[in-house]
Amino acid sequence: MENHPGVNKTNGQAQGKICQFKLIFLGQSGVGKSSSVLRYINGQFHENYEATLGYRFVTHSVCLDDTTVKFVIWDTSGQSRYFSCVADKTRGAHATIVVYDITAGNTFSRVREWVDMLKSRQTSPNIVIALAGNKSDLANKRMVEFDKAQAYAEENGLLFMETSAKTAMNVNEIFLAIAKKLLENGLGGAGQQTLEKSEERGGCCNMCKQQ
Repeated sequence: MENHPGVNKTNGQAQGKICQFKLIFLGQSGVGKSSSVLRYINGQFHENYEATLGYRFVTHSVCLDDTTVKFVIWDTSGQSRYFSCVADKTRGAHATIVVYDITAGNTFSRVREWVDMLKSRQTSPNIVIALAGNKSDLANKRMVEFDKAQAYAEENGLLFMETSAKTAMNVNEIFLAIAKKLLENGLGGAGQQTLEKSEERGGCCNMCKQQ
């Protein structure tokens, strides 16, 4: 996946307004965040995908009726040494996808930490948080039960789907559900938002560069 802020792929054509939203991927290292982004953006999957260090972002658009929803998608590192850098980038986020691996129970245990951090740091009162149980293609190795994750999501007002970056199961669907929820929440005005100067340059923050 190329890391260029100018990349913008649109599914279909839409007439009318354009709404831009900042979406952050969060989750422990190795759960499939980068693979999910690659699947969504390019429809590709690589078995051995290079881990993200710090963060990187791309843009992608989806059309809903007369509205084009443009996501600025931030793919972040799940390594603990980058936590402060990643947490800082959640400020101003309109949506986030918290990812865990259904075959690794410890990755689900970290979900609460990410969700609590989001609720304490985010600036949008209508932030949309989605929970994605990735690697559903490995259901025979499941360690996190669907019902347990669904119950947690319902208790905390999160969207929830099990996904597979490998087979593409529910990858597009979770982005579509987020887009619909953002528009339902009346955040269409976000279309006038512009990226901060530091974000326009891409790359990583100073804290991450020092690691």
